[in-house]
Amino acid sequence: MSILIKNGRIITATDDYVADIYIEGETIKVIGQHLSFAADQVIDASGLLVMPGGIDPHVHLDMPFMGTYSSDNYETGTRAALFGGTTTVIDFILQTQGKSLQSALAEWKGRSDNNAVGDYSFHMAVTDFNEDTKKEIQHFIEEEGITSFKTFMAYKGALMIDDRQMIGLMNEVKKHGGLINVHATNGDMIDFLIAKHRNEGKLEPLYHYLSQPEVTEAEASGRFADMANYTGCPGYIVHLTCEGALNAVRNATKRNQHVFVETCIQYLILDASLYENNFEGAKWVMSPPLREKKDQATLWAGINQGLVNVVATDHCPFKWEQKLMGKDDFSRIPNGHPAIENRMELLFSEGVNKGRISLNKYVEVSSTNAAKIFGMFPKKGTIAVGSDADILLLDPNETHTLSVNTHHMNVDYSGYEGWEVKGKVKTVLLRGKLAIDNNECKLSKGYGQFVRRNKVNGKI
Repeated sequence: MSILIKNGRIITATDDYVADIYIEGETIKVIGQHLSFAADQVIDASGLLVMPGGIDPHVHLDMPFMGTYSSDNYETGTRAALFGGTTTVIDFILQTQGKSLQSALAEWKGRSDNNAVGDYSFHMAVTDFNEDTKKEIQHFIEEEGITSFKTFMAYKGALMIDDRQMIGLMNEVKKHGGLINVHATNGDMIDFLIAKHRNEGKLEPLYHYLSQPEVTEAEASGRFADMANYTGCPGYIVHLTCEGALNAVRNATKRNQHVFVETCIQYLILDASLYENNFEGAKWVMSPPLREKKDQATLWAGINQGLVNVVATDHCPFKWEQKLMGKDDFSRIPNGHPAIENRMELLFSEGVNKGRISLNKYVEVSSTNAAKIFGMFPKKGTIAVGSDADILLLDPNETHTLSVNTHHMNVDYSGYEGWEVKGKVKTVLLRGKLAIDNNECKLSKGYGQFVRRNKVNGKI
């Protein structure tokens, strides 16, 4: 199968030019002006932006949590991602404490194998670092192609590891060419505040937010940066939300340290006032919670300063019936929010079209940096000869409205209901095949492949 994309304005993290792209099989073969190949299919991209498919390195599909599962599985989640212009996602495998990393991988493969529509990879969340776990790290990096390891500084008793385990894991991961992702919030402090609010009968969703004040994230982010600096292990803070946490990263640069930072689309455009809408606020109960307007300004500035490297989603949807598990107690509300389909269009509309970021920066934080940080570049994350033909065609001027009535995520509400967006995904290619066209998915489940990743060096 060959495809010729004609007359598109090609945008990468560094380039902006008009040219044609000739695709043969799964990869880009030729880029040039006025190409005349006899392709099986010709796509006229006049007036459209032609960009690398999005990479969302923070999703939770079919994830067990609080006695239930996130409502998007590998089929529905990766399909919804494709509708929104994201061609590759990285999900989190959660080790069960007391069991091996390999058993966790087998469990997640049971959900993902032959079910994904779009491409995917894994991070391995280490929740029980011991001598047996330590022996598995090298195998995962060198044989499984899983080079990033997630740690939690919160959720004691289920996911959290202590600083001693963190240092041990960092030393082992560094030795073999991997990277540590971290959920950086102070779990002990949060647990104290949750118990305090519950004892006082303060049980509305607002108290989810008030149980995780900015200091809990700022302190943990600084502590993680210090440990990463001490061990020399590449570090990546997931879903950073606030000024205090970003300032901890900024301070680390004063000693010539680079900590990778990811934020999520919701933290750039939504704020904590949504928690004041009684139980309706449960739609946005996530950890860390939404923050303040001043934090949004800090995050947008951080993107342009190069301190914030990636915009992801932390997509972890739960249907309203599942959210109602916490109707009488905020601490029982499943944490998560649907956004896998909305990220690329919202970031374009609120970022590029409102003058907050450049087109090149848009591609950088939505695709290229994630590919570089997590060992997929240049296979993924760019438009170049030899790269996978993962391509997004976007109309920068078309306006549309986000709604539960039109999205493809398996969840019965939208976190962005009625939001008017300027910029519409028109066509998506995944490894040289038409994935999305005329708002229809052309691929079946099982087309999505696992992406083996290379060792990383902490540089982009």
